Amino acid sequence: MKTNILKIAAASAIVLIATGCSTMGGGGKDEPAPPANPNFAGEMNKFNAQFPNDKATKYEEISLNYNNAQKLDERGNCHDISKHPVVIILTLDASGKVTRSTTDVEGKKAECFRQAYASAQLPPPPFAPYQKPIRLR
Repeated sequence: MKTNILKIAAASAIVLIATGCSTMGGGGKDEPAPPANPNFAGEMNKFNAQFPNDKATKYEEISLNYNNAQKLDERGNCHDISKHPVVIILTLDASGKVTRSTTDVEGKKAECFRQAYASAQLPPPPFAPYQKPIRLR
């Protein structure tokens, strides 16, 4: 039980910390929420299964800093498509190349972020495949 709580806390902290730099835009205040992606929970479970692991915890900080420094989330101007945030989970290979991505929701903004990260290169993770979640505004 304690291990599961730690996994959930680590994932929540990482996802909440990993926010994009752009301001929210797009859509009105009455904009409906996009539909959920039923495949997202399975990908988040894979991320949670990577912990506890000191190397994975350290990599989360390294990859977050890299993402923010490179402004990967600003590719394609996706932030302005909708007011609703998107959580994306990137699957990285041993070199840090994105091989797949899954978003928590479907829609134009989610697709834009999937395309923006499709060719992204992050620092090599401690193991592969590696699941890397990022919360994007």
